[in-house]
Parts: sequence; structure tokens; C-alpha cells
Amino acid sequence: MARVAFIGMGVMGYPMAGHLKVKGGHDVTVYNRTVAKGEAWAKQFDGKFAPTPAAAAEGADFVFTCVGNDEDLRSVTTGKDGVLSGMKAGAILIDNTTASAEVARELYAAAKEKGVDFIDAPVSGGQAGAENGVLTVMCGGDEAVFEKAKPVIDAYARMVGLMGAAGAGQLTKMINQICIAGVVQGLAEGIHFGKQAGLDIEKVVEVISKGAAGSWQMENRHKTMNVGKYDFGFAVDWMRKDLDIVLSEARRNEAKLPLTALVDQFYGDVQAMGGNRWDTSSLLARLDKK
Repeated sequence: MARVAFIGMGVMGYPMAGHLKVKGGHDVTVYNRTVAKGEAWAKQFDGKFAPTPAAAAEGADFVFTCVGNDEDLRSVTTGKDGVLSGMKAGAILIDNTTASAEVARELYAAAKEKGVDFIDAPVSGGQAGAENGVLTVMCGGDEAVFEKAKPVIDAYARMVGLMGAAGAGQLTKMINQICIAGVVQGLAEGIHFGKQAGLDIEKVVEVISKGAAGSWQMENRHKTMNVGKYDFGFAVDWMRKDLDIVLSEARRNEAKLPLTALVDQFYGDVQAMGGNRWDTSSLLARLDKK
């Protein structure tokens, strides 16, 4: 059992921290900006709630963060009362936020100055993956540190891999989002085409899902897409945040991402339709709009 702190009780962090307590058997203290949610977690999981990130991190062996964006991450790590001001030497900071590779490298350096280790560890699998403890975790950092952190991360994951040095986890998550964007757009166009052609989409998917066109998105989203329901997971607003990170990185490394840039624009159209909180499969709504 380790002493663990978890910062950020959002739709992902809340159940992830729960798995660290229940499945991992760790002593977990949480912090959340909205106090009521942090206190609710502590009551539900028989854990502890701290008034600041620094207080949560005091004495912890592992400190996890899962917040909104780069600035939120800086606030809870290097900002006033951030975790780095409370962490003991030799502890490991593990960041599950989907953020930029730049901020990951920045925090790696800031942690080292404090005698603390750092792993950037963004996740894939959405809210359902977090609730079921089956997330995919893409890590960047030092191998020896990763080996210490992996058994703890395993509490909420089904796959944990070290992708390279600091920032490599975030870069891998960017690739994940690039691939999802293209797949969802293709699925949306396929379903839209089939409906326009008068085909039974359920029968179509039953056949093509067993062939080369099959994907997680097809298996898990085609039914809800077909009936125009888009309240099942990762929101469009979050996807646009992620794609902004991707496209910014592409401008730096001169990668050519024409499809990703186009799908990002399509998600902008979905937002204009009022679909900010719809899930990412809502690209079909844009095509079906009369």
C-alpha cells in the first residue's frame, strides 16, 4: 500500500481515484476545486479530502493530476499551493491530463528541481473506461520511474506503456486523437450514406464490422448514431481542445494533418449546432442536418 494523492475529481478523476483506493488498496487523499465533489468522493470511498493540492500531496508517495488543460495543470502543480510545494523528495508526480508535450517537459524539469520524479500519462478509454478501470495509459518519462509507477497506475488501467522521454505520452495521445477523428468521420459518412441509400444500417454494420472496416467506434457507437443520440462519452468541446493541442504540435514539428484539420472544423460546425456537450460521434448530426 502506498500513500496517494489525486488532484481533480472530474468524470475521469473521480472513478480513477476510486480504483486506486478500492482495487489498489492505497491510502488516498483527494483535492478538487469544487469542495462538495471532493468531500463526496471521500465519503463514498472512505478516503480523505484536502483543502489544497499541496496539502493533499504532503507525505504522498505518488501524486496524480487529472485536470482540464495546460493552465489548469500549471495551477495545481507549480502554482500557489500546487502539489510540487507539498511533495516529498523521491515522490512521483503522474499527470493523467491530456495536455501539451511542452507542459509535460516543463513539469518534468520543475519536478526534478524539487527532487521529485514526473511521468506524463494521458489516458484513452473515456468515462466508461475510467469507471470500469480499463483505461489505456500512454506514458513519458524515465524508465526506472515508470517501473515504480506502473503497478500503481495498473489499478485503473488495462494497458500501460512507456512511449519515450518526457512528453512522449502526450505525443502518443495526440496520435490517438488523430486516429479517432478520422475513424469517426468515416463512420459518420458511412452511416449517412447508408441511410440516404435506404439501407438497414443495423444489417450493414453487422456485416462490415466483421471485416476490414470494423473498429471500436463502429461496435460501440453505430447504434446510438443511427438513432441520433449523442450523449455517450467524450464531449465535442473536449475533442476540440485536444485537436487544438494536436494541430499546434503539428505546426511545430511540420507534420501534415489535412484530415485532422478538416474534422476539427467539422466539430466546430457541431458546436455551432449547439452540440458542445454531445459526444464525438455527433459528426453524423452535421451530415444529417436538413
